[in-house]
Amino acid sequence: MLNYNPRHWIIFLIHTYSKDIVSRLMPGLIMVAVFTSLITYGFEKFNINYQSNTAVHSILGIVLGFFLVFRTNTSYDRWWEGRKVWGALVNNCRNLSMKLNAMVPKDHPLYEPMQICISDYPKALKEHLRNGVPERHVQYLKNKLSISDMEHIPNAIARELIINVNKIKKDGTIDGHQYRILDSEVSSLTDLLGMCERIKNTPLPFSYVMFMKKFIFTYIITLPFAFVTQFGYWTIAIAVLLLYILLSIELLAEEIEDPFGTDINDLPTDELSIKINNNVEEIMKQ
Repeated sequence: MLNYNPRHWIIFLIHTYSKDIVSRLMPGLIMVAVFTSLITYGFEKFNINYQSNTAVHSILGIVLGFFLVFRTNTSYDRWWEGRKVWGALVNNCRNLSMKLNAMVPKDHPLYEPMQICISDYPKALKEHLRNGVPERHVQYLKNKLSISDMEHIPNAIARELIINVNKIKKDGTIDGHQYRILDSEVSSLTDLLGMCERIKNTPLPFSYVMFMKKFIFTYIITLPFAFVTQFGYWTIAIAVLLLYILLSIELLAEEIEDPFGTDINDLPTDELSIKINNNVEEIMKQ
């Protein structure tokens, strides 16, 4: 996620992200420019008896604007929900660390393994939500924690935590009330994992996304016929500009609807994982 100062207006005008959007849209912009040029040239060349009217496209533009607002808001809701889940993960890892630090002696043989589990859970979750946990990290966890061969690494870590909590309950290190407190904190990690997976694995309905793109395409393709006789070759610039605006909004919505990746607008899960790791180490060493 990009850190920025919202008061620096000039930066927004010249930022490379805008150039990246233009480069991604360039093929479509060129195609629309060529298509509109041919339409305009044909009307000018053959003097076609046709009077264009912008009234219909003005109304359609309002409807399309409402669709795009809904599309962007829906994607932002997913982004913000993901941020709330990761905020809860930060708090849960801190709470679990403080409670373990208060209940379990530092010289207990399971103290360090549980610290490793809490520290590495956000890292594993972050990678799980992207392209899967890297093999080197899996081997590290297996060597440190002796976790079983599970494909779902966050589940394997949470399972190891629950096993260790049960062991310290059986050896009398904690009583039944303390066990319930720790068990609740560990279970909350799996709840947060499920929330992230729900966002990750449930895209927007296909029919909605399909008709949204068709609507934009139809609007832009028919746009030259609405402007050509009134604006002439200026229709090319109008069509390209409108396409840039509409598709930029659509691209932004596509980018933030899956907030756990590595795009510029995705959540800062790398930084949050490092923060949790540092917090847990600081708490558990006290």
